[in-house]
Amino acid sequence: MTGNRPRAVAFLVLAVAVVGTGLFVAVKRPWESSPPCPAPANHPEWSVARRWDEALLDAIRRALPNPPLHARNLFHLSAAMWDAWAAYDPIARGVFVTEKHTAADVEAARREAISYAAYKVLSARFIKSVGGDASLSEFADVMDSLCYPLGATLALGNTPAAVGNRIGDTILAAGKVDGSNEAGGYGPPGYKPVNEPLVVDGGASGHMADPNRWQPLQIAHMISQNGIPVTNGVQQAVGTQWGHVTSFALPPGGPNGTPIDPGPPPRVGDPASDGELKDELVQVIRDSSYLDPRDPTTIDISPGALGNNSLGANDGQGHPINPATGEAYPTDVVNRADFGRVMAEFWADGPKSETPPGHWNVLANLVSDELDPNLHIGGTGPQVGRLEWDVKLYLALNGAVHDAAIAAWGLKGHYDSSRPISLIRYMGTLGQSSDPGGPSYNPEGLPLVPGLIEVVTAESAAPGQRHADLSGAIGHIAIRAWQGNPLDPKANVGGVGWILAETWVPYQLPTFVTPSFPGYASGHSSFSRAAAEVLTGFTGSAYFPGGASGYTIAAGSLKFEKGPTTDIRLEWATYYDASDQAGQSRLWGGIHIQADDFTGRRIGSACGIAAWALAQRYFTGTAGS
Repeated sequence: MTGNRPRAVAFLVLAVAVVGTGLFVAVKRPWESSPPCPAPANHPEWSVARRWDEALLDAIRRALPNPPLHARNLFHLSAAMWDAWAAYDPIARGVFVTEKHTAADVEAARREAISYAAYKVLSARFIKSVGGDASLSEFADVMDSLCYPLGATLALGNTPAAVGNRIGDTILAAGKVDGSNEAGGYGPPGYKPVNEPLVVDGGASGHMADPNRWQPLQIAHMISQNGIPVTNGVQQAVGTQWGHVTSFALPPGGPNGTPIDPGPPPRVGDPASDGELKDELVQVIRDSSYLDPRDPTTIDISPGALGNNSLGANDGQGHPINPATGEAYPTDVVNRADFGRVMAEFWADGPKSETPPGHWNVLANLVSDELDPNLHIGGTGPQVGRLEWDVKLYLALNGAVHDAAIAAWGLKGHYDSSRPISLIRYMGTLGQSSDPGGPSYNPEGLPLVPGLIEVVTAESAAPGQRHADLSGAIGHIAIRAWQGNPLDPKANVGGVGWILAETWVPYQLPTFVTPSFPGYASGHSSFSRAAAEVLTGFTGSAYFPGGASGYTIAAGSLKFEKGPTTDIRLEWATYYDASDQAGQSRLWGGIHIQADDFTGRRIGSACGIAAWALAQRYFTGTAGS
């Protein structure tokens, strides 16, 4: 990768060469054209839009994994590239810049304008980010590979470079007043958690001022999301102001910052929803109890058995036939714990990942590669080239995930809801809520479920009995769940057993534990369903090319603990199946309840449908008319 210093030295050598040889090399004869730019050595088949999308995904992997912020960056890059493409189309309308231009070589002009717009936006956005030096160097490398000089920074005139720079400047100016608090480092102005931090290694959460409000975690050996160790680090809330950010296709969020408001999540002590909350926490604990690979229980995870859910539900029983082959999907029976652990880790999208909105760009690029060159927007109409396909797909896709971030984080900021680790520990400390005449009763405690959630008694804690290891905690609430991270995750598993509810941890890395923002609604579910709606509309089919797609997670490749015991293939028939699995994974990972997931799916669907509809109006030039 070319660094800034070598590039500066190259400019110096060129300057010396020009001075030393006089005007002979400085004058270009009118009949001489510039030598053609060779195709980039790395992925010469990529369109220029794909090249910039990949460069942004790399930058996101280096930076702090702030999902709403990166959804905004993906959208602004996509809008910049679209506006540059549309500037040379007589019909299409730009999002931020609507000017029109002509060129002798329209495709060349588009590639150049797109690159200058992208370079302008990305360089400004990542200059102060973690990994910024490497990211800016990569952006410059992209320009070098395309033979575009970095010094062409003027925004005046009608050259493609000037058009691109003007588009970049316009988008950057809009970002300074879009409600994201860019000037304040994107921090949530005025937000302060009402609950004191939960010391994860300190057992019970103890007193919570309000169990229905978010509680930051204090993690003994927290790895900041740029990989830097922090001793006794306390989480800082991310993006709770995001419901006020300017959207692509959503209405304004109003005073509450909620452009879509389905109402509050279930709450502790609320007569209308307390029972629902308890049921959903039981499900989180039950999923945790399934995470022991020594349990021989198996499950068929093929698209013929899983998926095909209705919106906001897990009621599907798979797809009987692959429409691409006309045959049934083959069964794929695996260890249930392996499936749960793989699902939780694959969709985790934590540090060093492209985060959930970027993850869906990766999937979209793979889909495009499989369909290429048979590219028909909406599945019908004329075949289009890859550049047109990419700029239109990115605008719709990243407009959708940007809006999903606004909708989901708007709810997070407004309702400020708790995460499972806080609720399970807090309610477990209070006691059990099922038997008013029994020991340790508290109406806001956890419900009793034989074999899963029980009160530790002298009899159950006697030697040889199920709670023997908890003999010092008579009267406390025990749950059968994942026992936490092993000391050597490469060689061992945490396993499942009886632990105190007040010490429960989700299936996550001990340096991360739970995301640093409120739970309701799930960002994963919102991003994923929004993307699935766009991919369905844009490709003209809900099914992946060939009727199935997926990833194979190799045996022994998990990070949280040893596993899986065999290769596990996560496979989906439709984009909706993949998006639903992303939401479900957060329950297996212990960081969301079902209300977070199902609500996220529904608002994500609304965002995706609206973004795809608006994007088509930009394609036809009717947006804003």
